Amino acid sequence: MKFLKMFLAGLLAFFVGGAVMTLFGVAILLGIVGSLSSQTPATVGAHAILKIDFSEDLVDAPSADPFDGFDFSTMTATPRVTLYDALRAIDAAKADPRIEGIYIRPEGSGLSSAAVLEELRGAVEDFRRSGKFVVAYSETFSQGEYYLASVADKVYMEPHGGMSWSGLSSTLMFFKGLFDKLDIKAEIFRPTACKYKSAVEPYFLTGMSDENRRQMQRLTDSQWGVIAGAVAASRGIELAELNRLADGLEVSLASEALEHRLIDGLLFEDQMDEVFRQYGATADDEGEFSFVKLGEYVSQLTVDVRNISSPAVAVVYADGAIVDGKGTGKDIYGNTLAATLADVRRDDDVAAVVLRVNSPGGSALASDVIWREMELLREQKPVIVSMGGYAASGGYYISCGADAILADRMTLTGSIGVFGMFLRMEDALRNKLGITFDAVRTNTSSDMGVMRPLTRSERAMIMRGVDEVYDTFTSYVAEGRNLPLEQVLEIAGGRVWSGEDAVGIGLVDANGGLRAALSVAAEKAGLGDGFRVVERVETPTGLAALFSGFAAKVKADLVAGELGPWAADWSRMREAVRQQGIVMYCPYAVEIE
Repeated sequence: MKFLKMFLAGLLAFFVGGAVMTLFGVAILLGIVGSLSSQTPATVGAHAILKIDFSEDLVDAPSADPFDGFDFSTMTATPRVTLYDALRAIDAAKADPRIEGIYIRPEGSGLSSAAVLEELRGAVEDFRRSGKFVVAYSETFSQGEYYLASVADKVYMEPHGGMSWSGLSSTLMFFKGLFDKLDIKAEIFRPTACKYKSAVEPYFLTGMSDENRRQMQRLTDSQWGVIAGAVAASRGIELAELNRLADGLEVSLASEALEHRLIDGLLFEDQMDEVFRQYGATADDEGEFSFVKLGEYVSQLTVDVRNISSPAVAVVYADGAIVDGKGTGKDIYGNTLAATLADVRRDDDVAAVVLRVNSPGGSALASDVIWREMELLREQKPVIVSMGGYAASGGYYISCGADAILADRMTLTGSIGVFGMFLRMEDALRNKLGITFDAVRTNTSSDMGVMRPLTRSERAMIMRGVDEVYDTFTSYVAEGRNLPLEQVLEIAGGRVWSGEDAVGIGLVDANGGLRAALSVAAEKAGLGDGFRVVERVETPTGLAALFSGFAAKVKADLVAGELGPWAADWSRMREAVRQQGIVMYCPYAVEIE
């Protein structure tokens, strides 16, 4: 009896303790989510300066992951501002009598992609046309920061600061040597025509193929041309001179930047007050200027109730790698996105749709599921694709049937190709760990893919699937873009194009950002200026989804902390392993340092 009482007491303590810990964990999670999602609306005084300081992550799309922006390795949160909200804020600031100008002050550690910077720069340039001032200041400028800052009326630096001006590069990591040491074999299935489909090259080559080198050089040159060309136009410096300065590494000190007219003056930041006064900004009674950060200003923008009953243009986001099934998070789940597109198709209040694509591709099957829903949607209302940093491979597959496609000039797109890959681990397990496998089977290939080499007939079967996907992909592009199939095959082959080059070959209709895509959608729907914009964002539901996101984020942050600068390459390798099978994927990017 005594044992039973002790047992029951212990059991009760176990359940009560478990419940308390669960509630405590939920409270912590909800606190974290609240800290990420809540923005205290800013108080904007009668005289304020909008400040773009990179203290926030400027992201392409809202995230369905409630833990995005929270670093569990440091237990700190970085605010996030979406591109749409940033563009909306800058546009509102033009007509806001409280906002006297914009101060570009890159001092935070927030992240931003090349395409987001391109659209942000365009919005700031449009803001300048309103007659309000734009000035920029920093102790040091990276090339991406300077690309944005160069649009300002005046650019200043700390007298002993520094600047990076050396051009762009794209460095790829190759794993074949590692695989050889570990006895891992990569079996690659790639149509002969897809000689530019280079996503699999790191797993069976030790360096770039000639085709990949040509396309990567062209992409890098194109993106550098956008950056250097914009700087040349804003600063009144010949493009050839900017390239000469980059080749000779002649601009690294603040004094050198001033000498070569990349900046307008050398000042300490407290001296910027006089610059603001020269532009007519108003200080308070104590001589201080009032600044409102981009994210803070976004939080106080209100919905225009005059348009609340107007027809809507829906913005749907396809952000991340494309994977099969349903779900929420950093990936695009094929069935989930298709369901969202079906919802806007059935919504009578939605007159047109903009699909914002920022994806390197992924599962061929999931891409086809999304493509089908795009076709059904287009039968009922205009569908415009706005391409962000990526819209390549599967990302282009889901885009090609749209009524119109707009891309940023620094978008990576195309990559019309497919591959299959299987990593063979049996030799590694046997030789390194002493693990072997044996099996019985009812038919010749019942154990296909289970730790043994593929047979000739199995390889042929996989290759048939790869060829079918490529034939389907190219036929969809020919139909969607109204191009002869022969012309599509010439520009396909897995080749990646910049958004700027994609216009000339017919893959994209025009260069432009999200705002331009919204205007095209409204025009095709005959809405004029009387429309409102609604964003459709998937959100996780239930504690299971919350805990799942929590665990994934903690794991990702720990890996990033351990691997440091190699974390991105490790992520690409993990992505390749996960994407085994028939996929359409383009993992490369040209980063602006």
